[in-house]
Amino acid sequence: MKIWVDADACPVVIKDILFRAAERTRTQTTLIANHTMRIPPSQYISLYQVNKGFDVADDEIVKRLEPGDLVISSDIPLAADAIEKGATVLSPRGELYTVANIKARLTMRDFMDTLRSSGVDTGGPPALNQSDRKTFADQLDKILTQQAK
Repeated sequence: MKIWVDADACPVVIKDILFRAAERTRTQTTLIANHTMRIPPSQYISLYQVNKGFDVADDEIVKRLEPGDLVISSDIPLAADAIEKGATVLSPRGELYTVANIKARLTMRDFMDTLRSSGVDTGGPPALNQSDRKTFADQLDKILTQQAK
């Protein structure tokens, strides 16, 4: 299993959790982004920079992932594509996207997008809090532990 990170929108605290997990479990982790960012020196952590553009990083992740890989992203269309290819998808808040729930997430995303385009202020997600970080770390640990068995 490899970990693919939609790194442009991934919070720094989540990347730090991923970096520690990659080292601890010796899991190849690749951040895909359209700009440079600092990553720790490691044989398990790499950064792949793509050109700027709509969904360029997402498309690169889908192109590279294999069944059984883990994708870290809050992007619902990317999650749907990754699930279709047999990947596990975990949001930075620790929500596991699955075959069972991704259609509902896509429907809600499309509905909110329609509201926003009609001028309704839907607000944004709340700030990432300590509970979200713990949920993410716990879910990541569970996935990596299952993979090791």
